[in-house]
Amino acid sequence: MKITIVGTGYVGLVTGTCFAEMGTDVCCVDVDEKKVDLLRKGVSPIYEPGLDEMLKRNIQKGRITFTNSLKEGLEGSEVVFTAVGTPPDEDGSADLKYVLGVAREVGQLMDSYLLVVTKSTVPVGTARKVKAAIAEELAKRNVQVDFDVASNPEFLKEGSAVDDFMRPDRIVVGVESERAKEVMTRLYHPFVLDAHPVLFMDIPSAEMTKYAANSMLATRISFMNDIANLCELVGADVNSVRKGIGSDARIGSKFLYPGIGYGGSCFPKDVKALVRTAQKNGYEMKVLHAVEAVNETQKSLLFRKLQARFPGKIEGMTVAFWGLAFKPDTDDMREAPSLTLIGKLLDSGCKVRAYDPVAMDECKRRIGDSITYCEDIYQTVEGADVLFLVTEWSAFRTPDWEKVRKSLKHPVLFDGRNCYDKAELEKAGFEYHGVGIL
Repeated sequence: MKITIVGTGYVGLVTGTCFAEMGTDVCCVDVDEKKVDLLRKGVSPIYEPGLDEMLKRNIQKGRITFTNSLKEGLEGSEVVFTAVGTPPDEDGSADLKYVLGVAREVGQLMDSYLLVVTKSTVPVGTARKVKAAIAEELAKRNVQVDFDVASNPEFLKEGSAVDDFMRPDRIVVGVESERAKEVMTRLYHPFVLDAHPVLFMDIPSAEMTKYAANSMLATRISFMNDIANLCELVGADVNSVRKGIGSDARIGSKFLYPGIGYGGSCFPKDVKALVRTAQKNGYEMKVLHAVEAVNETQKSLLFRKLQARFPGKIEGMTVAFWGLAFKPDTDDMREAPSLTLIGKLLDSGCKVRAYDPVAMDECKRRIGDSITYCEDIYQTVEGADVLFLVTEWSAFRTPDWEKVRKSLKHPVLFDGRNCYDKAELEKAGFEYHGVGIL
């Protein structure tokens, strides 16, 4: 079985490589010639644990190829996945120009049955637009070719995307014909041998499922951040509260960890898009408005804590940053709390020294040399006044605290992810400030 993946970004490349790993013949298409040239050599444009090795292995075995030509990519293909970007418009809605552009080109090129699957995260109703765009192009050519559309949203977590794809907890597929269902069942058969379910449903429900899932997770994060902030005011410990409510089977323990807000390519964009979809349909998502507001406020929490600890004295201070990426095991800095914190510190006359295991180049691309980039965690704290833990990389878990304390002008740690034990840090001579910690 041959499939085509249009778009070699995070979703497209992981999807194509994992299908190839299971023996599917995959052709990935991208308009970026330089990216395609690098991919042909086995060089991945993204950082994702386990992806590089799998990519090189499948290139060597000839199971995955790369091209700039959609016409070439579609030759002999039974399924084409659209995995191009859907960036937010100014009003927060998803921009579908790339998705519909692919649909039109498919309509211009296809000459036999094709199942066109949207893998990109798109609003409800997109499949209808894709179908109409393809049909319009076929009509212009005055040809009749059978085709189906489907929705197959991705549920990949950055940092564990390969494992998520290879061992999915569920696969959501929206179809409108038995033929499309049969094709998708055959394609995903190797992934469900361990009883992982394929949930077939109508296409609008599949499109909505992706947004609803990410919005629910974002809601849990903002809820716990709200609770953590209140815990500090009333003298409660959020870690105890988290364990207390997480032990309730109706609630569960996942995504109940307070911190300095969510970021990345999915949650911020998807929450905004769902809010905008509701507005277009005359409905207001009041809960999600609050989720967004809490998250934006939370991103500057460590800055406010610094101001409270050193009132009127932060100008000229040097703040050490451990972590820049929005989460560990990725170099993604889209909507990262670190960017908000850095902006506020620089505007207040502070200096920033930072280290991240993989996101340094991405940070330089975004903000240039406005901060000092360091080679490791210890160089970062040399001569700094205080320390911010911003991203919970495992490399930051067990440092030499005596060495860190001696390097700081003030042994004050602001833990934005509640990674450390307050009693242990105080015993090591630090003043500790967490999120919702007594």
